[in-house]
Amino acid sequence: QLYLTMSEKTELTKSLEMVQDELQEKEGEMKREISEYKDRLFQTEKEYQEANQKNEVEIEACHEKISSLEHLINSQKLEIEHLKSNKEQLNNSLKEANQALGELLKTKVR
Repeated sequence: QLYLTMSEKTELTKSLEMVQDELQEKEGEMKREISEYKDRLFQTEKEYQEANQKNEVEIEACHEKISSLEHLINSQKLEIEHLKSNKEQLNNSLKEANQALGELLKTKVR
């Protein structure tokens, strides 16, 4: 009886050791997987931050370009108004010159 009990104890001890070894092996695998996932998460977050920073730089550059183009458009609008005013003045001067020329030609013809 004692021999059987001792034999059973030995088998159970071996079985327990095998189970413990398997658990330790699985724990090691899980720790490696967790470490890999943490590394991948860190890398993904880093890539996201870099992409986000790049996008912010591009957005700022676009805002600056828009601002520059708006300034250029406003300058060109002012230039167009100035040119319209000059054209009107030149047209008026041309009318006056034509009238004066007409008067001179009438005077010359008489």
